Amino acid sequence: MTTSNPSQERPIAPQQKAEDIGLDTMLRPQRLSQFTGQDRLKDNLRILIEAARGRSEPLDHVLFHGPPGLGKTTLAQVVANEMNANIRHTAGPAIEHSGDLAAILSNMRSGDILFIDEVHRLSRPVEEILYPAMEDFVLDLIVGKGPGAKNVRLKLPRFTVVGATTRLALMTAPLRARFGAVYRMDFYDQPAMEEIVGRGARILEVPIEPEGMSEIARRARGTPRVALRLLRRVRDYAQVRADGSISRDTAVAALDLMEIDVLGLDDLDRRVLRAIIEKFGGGPVGLETIAASISEESDT
Repeated sequence: MTTSNPSQERPIAPQQKAEDIGLDTMLRPQRLSQFTGQDRLKDNLRILIEAARGRSEPLDHVLFHGPPGLGKTTLAQVVANEMNANIRHTAGPAIEHSGDLAAILSNMRSGDILFIDEVHRLSRPVEEILYPAMEDFVLDLIVGKGPGAKNVRLKLPRFTVVGATTRLALMTAPLRARFGAVYRMDFYDQPAMEEIVGRGARILEVPIEPEGMSEIARRARGTPRVALRLLRRVRDYAQVRADGSISRDTAVAALDLMEIDVLGLDDLDRRVLRAIIEKFGGGPVGLETIAASISEESDT
């Protein structure tokens, strides 16, 4: 989901930006065999999928959680592709009323996948509708008002909810309990990041040397979304300031121009660290105090 957080102006921000949306779709892997990294998660997911296909049953409800930019939405689409299932996308903030969710659920077909991004942001009334739908595949509706109101229970086809959240602790315990498979996504190691950058370069048809690939991967904070964004920025630099191919020198020059160092830190990161060390003696210090000391918003 795209938000208005000021941190999105930073190339190393893990949140999705408007510039990412179209290219993200093009660069995303479509099958588990194409998905790089998260090996243990993939092994568990592969078993879950193969078992469900072997029984000709819909997949159990799945929850992916972890920091932004690691591929939760991508994995949801991969799951749908592996199950040959239709997927419907929505997000917690978009489902404002229980009637909104009821309308979505009433249109689900057998084997469909409902992907709910930012699932931790569902309201309690909406969750109350979702509980029986996930557990018993029924939709409880109140028809009418006042003393004449009636509870109508509609049978739903068996479907799968795939949820994604960056804030697992904000999910209610009853909602978490409805997911039969819960997987945490971790930051990617250097070899996996290099493979992701290399695959992105091939899709974008950008010539890239192994050293250039390594340099971009090293500065991307273990986050594929950041790596692919940096790849696009370096590609632009290579086109304008070099010969169109990405060597180590070209990558270094482009990333240095963006003020992203070898640790993946940008100017704001370094200002925060300097403030903690030089102004506050290494801390502890509160977030609001740090923000005021460097003249930035606390949610940057």
